[in-house]
Amino acid sequence: MYNGVRESGCGRDAGSAIASATGRSESEKTSVFKEGYMQVELSNDTIQAVFDTHGAELKSLKKNGREYMWNADPAYWNRTSPVLFPFVGAVCGGEYRYHGYTYPMGQHGFARDMEFEIAAQTNTSVSFRLDSNAETLDVYPFEFELTIIYSLNNNKLQVSWLVKNLDNKQMYFSIGGHPAFMVKTDERGTFSGNYLQFDSHETLIATDFADGLVQDATHEIKLDEDGCMAIDEHTFDNGVHIIEHDQVQKVSLLDSDKKPYVTLEFSTPIVGIWSPEKKNAPFLCIEPWYGRADAAGFNGDLQERKYEQSLEPGEVFRGGYQMKFD
Repeated sequence: MYNGVRESGCGRDAGSAIASATGRSESEKTSVFKEGYMQVELSNDTIQAVFDTHGAELKSLKKNGREYMWNADPAYWNRTSPVLFPFVGAVCGGEYRYHGYTYPMGQHGFARDMEFEIAAQTNTSVSFRLDSNAETLDVYPFEFELTIIYSLNNNKLQVSWLVKNLDNKQMYFSIGGHPAFMVKTDERGTFSGNYLQFDSHETLIATDFADGLVQDATHEIKLDEDGCMAIDEHTFDNGVHIIEHDQVQKVSLLDSDKKPYVTLEFSTPIVGIWSPEKKNAPFLCIEPWYGRADAAGFNGDLQERKYEQSLEPGEVFRGGYQMKFD
């Protein structure tokens, strides 16, 4: 299945090519070193954002002094907005099969734990690039180039993913986002009073999830007349809500007056809504995915995984999502 955009015959440095096409200058960098890695700071007249080269991860987004992103407190979850590649979710048994070989793979792949290079940067945009290497080839037998581009526009942050197949064979992968947003809490420190709003007024069907794998069962998410679902400290007692099959392409986080303060728009076939199970954490994640975890008991090959993306040699996948902060 393919839901992004594919292109053939693009140059190897896709991120730099985009930068050149828009007239962006390498001389406009604002970067600082921190604890052995580099942080990149972007800003416009409305919002300010900070990114790490480690994992090409968004770490902070502020508007009028207010922080919107989770602070990666390890008491709850030690990440903020990891890039999920070349797998989304877990593989059954911690390993997958391809052309007669078995490879180990942790949850969500390896890109989130690798150092990216800065391919291009201005005051309002940055491109990070990760190339396949001996380390990745040990666990993922494909030559690739992954470019993550962040661009500020007024109160919006556009996230663009470019995956290029540099190999001489068909490449299989998944990719997704995992941004975590601070939630306005009540006097008891719970989600109560907040809402999630979807671009649908129909009851949503979510796939059940347990022990890191998709289950052969579903549950309903009932929406009110505004397309809203009230959330509280028990909304995530059973883990992530996985909404498949292109049911929604827009999700907003609303306050008690039903005013949005974070909105994500995407074209992915799946979105996950997650907060740590039974922890009453002060954040939640809205996760656009091109791919998902294996189903319990799955023992097929890599190319048989549901929603797996594929690229012919030289082809480029383009996808991503947009975040709006109010």
